[in-house]
Amino acid sequence: MEAKNREAYQVRDKIATGKLTPGALGNSTPVYPDAVRRVVVVVVALRMTSLQIPEHVVLNETVRMQCNFNLDKELLYSVKWYKDGHEFYRYTPRDAPMVLTFPVPGVNVNRDESTESSVVLNNVNLTSSGRYRCEVSGEAPAFETVSDHGDMTVVVLPNEGPQITGGRSKYQVGDVVHMNCTSAPSKPPALLSWFINDEPVNTDYLIGPNVVNEGNGLETARLGLKFRVANKHFRRGDMKLKCLATIATVYLQSNEESVEGDESILKTPIMESRETRAQSHTREDLTNGKLLPGYHPLLSYLYLYLYHNCATFPPFYRLTLPRMLNSTFTLSKSW
Repeated sequence: MEAKNREAYQVRDKIATGKLTPGALGNSTPVYPDAVRRVVVVVVALRMTSLQIPEHVVLNETVRMQCNFNLDKELLYSVKWYKDGHEFYRYTPRDAPMVLTFPVPGVNVNRDESTESSVVLNNVNLTSSGRYRCEVSGEAPAFETVSDHGDMTVVVLPNEGPQITGGRSKYQVGDVVHMNCTSAPSKPPALLSWFINDEPVNTDYLIGPNVVNEGNGLETARLGLKFRVANKHFRRGDMKLKCLATIATVYLQSNEESVEGDESILKTPIMESRETRAQSHTREDLTNGKLLPGYHPLLSYLYLYLYHNCATFPPFYRLTLPRMLNSTFTLSKSW
């Protein structure tokens, strides 16, 4: 069978290069130019439609790789799979046995689950990472071949989420935050990101990342955060610092710390404090239910009602609306 295959491949090469002439096959039927054109049509028919190789898989998982092709009335000769250039699986429907496997490091083929269009690998490990190629060949005389490849990486997940160190429980404006986020050992190392109040930090705040080889094939990542605290970093007096660790699409974990700011400065709305200083007597009169001095009585009664019954009224407008209403009333009287 192998000798016949080699002879058929030689015939294919001569047809492809145009070196095959009438009578070149000895006593067999001569191949004329129109027959050569028919061979070219067959070449176009065989094609690879899709190749599905997962980019990232978790250690010890079972992986199915899919190789879809269209013969278009052509007969299938073989389907072969390679890892980093080494054949590990062959499917030949006209041979016995139809399936052959070959030893390749990191490749453990499940023969019962593998077919002509898919191959299944059990218990993948770190040496299973690499480039995988599927090669499909049609039958004689052309033995036309198509192939495609994809890369797969086996991931060792961290055994815990990222850890934050170096922080304090309270900061004031002007203080310097200097913290570190460290991922647990993994392969490949986790990609780390910092967030302040759920917003990505300015890249100027970052130190690193730094990757440390743990000596067992695993790696640890560390990303520092350093910045000077400003009012913009607080929301309602608090600042949330979060570190996110990801590995492709197979791992996502985060850790978050919430720190307090200076309450006397950060927990009082700025707009309300201005109006309180300018009209402290107005707030006291409204709270005690007194008529507003200098305002029309009807307007005072109206606004006393609004002040005590409309809790959703913003503080700034609750304090300034009496002046606006009184101005409007005075202006309308002058007309």
